[in-house]
Amino acid sequence: MSPRRHDDLDFILAQRGRKRKRTGRLKRRRRAGLAAGTIASIVVIVLLTLGIGAGTALTAGCDLNTLRPVEIGQNSFVFARDGSLLGSIPAERNREPVSLNRMSPWLPKATIAIEDKRFYQHGGVDYVGIVRAAWTDVSVGKKVQGGSTIAQQLVRQLYTGSEKTFQRKIKEACLAIKLSRKWSKPKILDEYLNTVFYGNHAYGVEAASQTYFSKHAKDLTLLQAALLAGLPQAPSDYDPFHNPQGALDRRDEVLRAMLGTGAITLRQYDRAIRSNTLGLKPGRIYTQIKEPYFFSYVRDELEKQYGANTVREGGLKVYTTIDPRLQRLANKAIHEVLPYKTDPAAALVSVEPGTGAIRAMTTVVRTKGNQFNLVAQSGRQAGSTFKALVLASAIEKGVDPDTTYYTSAPFTCSTGPWCQTPWSVHTYENTYSGSESLTRATLQSDNTVYAQLTLDVGPRYVWQMAHRLDIAMNPDTPVASIGLGSLAVSPLDMAAAYATFPSMGIYAKPMAITKVILPGGHVDTESGWGRPQTKRALSQGVAWKVNDVLQQNAAYGTGAGSCDGTHPCAGKTGTTENHDDAWYDGYTRQLATVVWMGYPKGEIPMLDVHGVTVQGATFAVPIWHDYMAAALWHHKALAFPPPDKYPVWRTLPRGNYGYLGSYYTNTYTYTPTTETPATTAEAPAATTTKPVHVATAPAKNKTPAPPPQTEPSPPPPPAPVTTAPPPPPETTTEAPTTPTTP
Repeated sequence: MSPRRHDDLDFILAQRGRKRKRTGRLKRRRRAGLAAGTIASIVVIVLLTLGIGAGTALTAGCDLNTLRPVEIGQNSFVFARDGSLLGSIPAERNREPVSLNRMSPWLPKATIAIEDKRFYQHGGVDYVGIVRAAWTDVSVGKKVQGGSTIAQQLVRQLYTGSEKTFQRKIKEACLAIKLSRKWSKPKILDEYLNTVFYGNHAYGVEAASQTYFSKHAKDLTLLQAALLAGLPQAPSDYDPFHNPQGALDRRDEVLRAMLGTGAITLRQYDRAIRSNTLGLKPGRIYTQIKEPYFFSYVRDELEKQYGANTVREGGLKVYTTIDPRLQRLANKAIHEVLPYKTDPAAALVSVEPGTGAIRAMTTVVRTKGNQFNLVAQSGRQAGSTFKALVLASAIEKGVDPDTTYYTSAPFTCSTGPWCQTPWSVHTYENTYSGSESLTRATLQSDNTVYAQLTLDVGPRYVWQMAHRLDIAMNPDTPVASIGLGSLAVSPLDMAAAYATFPSMGIYAKPMAITKVILPGGHVDTESGWGRPQTKRALSQGVAWKVNDVLQQNAAYGTGAGSCDGTHPCAGKTGTTENHDDAWYDGYTRQLATVVWMGYPKGEIPMLDVHGVTVQGATFAVPIWHDYMAAALWHHKALAFPPPDKYPVWRTLPRGNYGYLGSYYTNTYTYTPTTETPATTAEAPAATTTKPVHVATAPAKNKTPAPPPQTEPSPPPPPAPVTTAPPPPPETTTEAPTTPTTP
């Protein structure tokens, strides 16, 4: 071996050794923290048990008299905007609580085995279980087991909530100890099994038995009881309807726990574990609920405010923002554009700009049994709809979309902090325009231009803009491709964000509830129901210019055909890579509406729907048009207003991030004349900024007339290129490309 290679090997081995030592130190610190926290909790809980010293001081609020159960049998009713009944949230009496002797004997055995195997030995808090869970957590260096008993879970379910604080845990333990002294073990178990949440609207074992198996709790088999017993830990993760494999694995885990506690024999276990089916037979208890997706969203909002027990038993009358007429129109538009059982799912949500009131929220899913709210709960890549946020960010930095030019050509980002790994971008049709304005690039949904613009503006700046508009992203981190919609978002968040533009920069949090009447007829005036939660997120000037560009896009860009010819509208299409998701996010002065289309089970390419490959313009735009044309029928046509102050345009410094391919055949190196990027995570900041001009009010005829329904009007002529810098000389270097769709 050569001396040089020997030195390299020594260096590599030394690096690995240092890395192992750092990792070991971090694990030891994490384990020490977990151990210290566990020891502190045990000490406090022991003090609580003895009722002395600090334990007494910490539990000043630990009083069983505060556990006031709400009267059983008072339903909570939910009403639409017009006063019609959407449905009721069943109280305990409607859920038919059953005593232990009316349950399958397998159910309490399975529950104790998986949730609290020392249930009959401890006094409400299982110190042995806490130590065992802590030892497991310390062994792996992270929290993987819980030590909560059934009594603690019951207290949490009914009274203390799930806030993850040390004080709440201590209070929970204290109350569990006192509850165990006051109530018998059978009563605690009975109460737990009749109140715990099993997913899919089912609270208590009887409702769960009817929901999943269409039978009474007393008729459950061993396998069925084991399945239900495993659900309360994570009802969404183990949902048998949507994650059957996860539910099957969890059921087998319960069976192993039952074998370990002696609840079943080895022979019973061997026979049960061989089954690889769930034997589901979905019940029809909740079929009478109108608008189930919006109904579930309202219930979640109520439970956040009042707690699950109060909502289920509190006799509330809840008045909401939903408009049944718009709900019918939304469903009709989706079914008319996508009429076949084999069609993908589609979701539509409408919010009112300025107030955030949700006027329509619906999902059409072809598969049976879906109760997942694709509007509010799903996270799918936004595609080119996110370009509106890049546009707003650029305008906020002084970029005039009409006079700022970029080169449309295959682009590879290979240098700088955002492109440690080379990232290649091209347009959907692999056609390029050369030098073009940002406005024209928006109308063409040009990925190569917006990739460059995102880097110049700064991915972190765009990410911060999304946070300003309260868009929850997954993963929640800025990346180079953020401007092309690579992060997952929900349609509801996007509708609220887009509603900020027609409201001239005022963001309004989505609002579903306008009034809640408490038991006894008193209106809840303290929770803020019906009061819009608004904030200024953008200046009027930024919102005005975004409206101007997106209005052109709705007229003769990728959103052509979306407007009804009467009401001025604006919007942006989006199609993700491989055609997994298709979007149209648009708005008028009265409504901001988002349409999403895709398969809810995963990112499945939509390459042959009605014989065509799906894009945002193929189905989402027609759905949006049909719905909005009917929704705004007889409503006044309102133009987008001018701002109180027009933007001041400045020159945005350009960075050197890589190279552009030729928009003809060859390629050339991209060498802009401005400064190179900084070494920080942000795009380079300008050293000096000079105002170029102040935008003037647009002419009254600047907004293009909507195109005929049958055929969109021709695109505007190409923007002049005389003001753009000439392209660099061509070379024979060819840039690699990775498909990225608009």
